[in-house]
Amino acid sequence: MIAELKKTTEAKMHKSVEAFKVDLSKVRTGRAHSGILDHVTVDYYGTATPINQVAKVSLIDGRTIGVAPFEKKLAQAIEKAIRDSNLGLNPAAAGEIIRIPMPSLTEERRKELAKVVHKEAETAKISVRNVRRDSIHALKEALKEKDISENDERRAADDVQKLTDRHIAEIDKLLAQKEAELMAV
Repeated sequence: MIAELKKTTEAKMHKSVEAFKVDLSKVRTGRAHSGILDHVTVDYYGTATPINQVAKVSLIDGRTIGVAPFEKKLAQAIEKAIRDSNLGLNPAAAGEIIRIPMPSLTEERRKELAKVVHKEAETAKISVRNVRRDSIHALKEALKEKDISENDERRAADDVQKLTDRHIAEIDKLLAQKEAELMAV
C-alpha cells in the first residue's frame, strides 16, 4: 500500500513539473512561436475554446505570428482574447488574417516576463505541495484504520517529503534557467 502511494505521489508530482515545463515553453524570448497562444481561449458560442481550435495559427516570419480564423466573425473575439491575455501582445487585423508582431524585449518587458515565469513556478510548487498534502492525509487515514504502523507512516511521510523537496528543487532549477534565458540580451 505504501509503495503504491509513493509511486502515485511521484507520478503526480512529475506531471506538475512537466506542466510547468510546458508553461515555460510558452514564454518566448522575443522570437515568434505559435505555441505562445496555446493557452489563450476565445469565447466560441458560449464556450471557452483554445485559439488553435477556432483558427489556424502560423508563423509569418521570425517575429510575426499569423492567426486565420475559420469563421470571419470570430476575428474580433480572437483579437480581444489575445489582447486580454497576459502576454503583452498587440494583434492587428489585416484582412482575414490577424497579425501579431512579437515585441522586441525591453528591459521592462524582460522583468514582466520574469514575473510571469515566477508566478508559473509558484503555481507548480503549490501543485506539488498539494500532492504531498493528499499523500500524507492518505497515510494518516491508513494509520487511523490501523492498516499501517506508526513507524511505517512516519517513514513514508519522510519519503513523501523527500520527493516533494526533489521536485521543488527541479522547478527552481527550471525557473533559474528560464530567467537567465530571459535576461540574456
